[in-house]
Amino acid sequence: QAQLVESGGGLVQPGGSLRLSCAASGFIFSTYTMSWYRQAPGKERELVAVIGSIASSPNYADAVKGRFTISRDNAKNTVDLQMNSLKPEDTAVYYCNARGWRIGVRADYWGQGTQVTVSS
Repeated sequence: QAQLVESGGGLVQPGGSLRLSCAASGFIFSTYTMSWYRQAPGKERELVAVIGSIASSPNYADAVKGRFTISRDNAKNTVDLQMNSLKPEDTAVYYCNARGWRIGVRADYWGQGTQVTVSS
């Protein structure tokens, strides 16, 4: 029932910008911690950014601090990742993730991933 649907990926030149969006459904979105992960070819999946409840502050991987911004809209059940000053090393599949609790057990949901390519 729970679902995360990502959009916004694509091809962009170095120095350019993209905005990724993740639409959530099937769970109480406002109580879940939302994150963006990415996985580059030949590398492990890494945490990019995380944002908690309504009043929480976001956190970022060192590699993207100052360039990426995570935000959420609990009224729309969406979480976005604004990516500026993109570099070739940002090329990866980006995944939306939700973590929380459901009926007393841990819940961990993933989106399908969206490709971001920074080239040319």
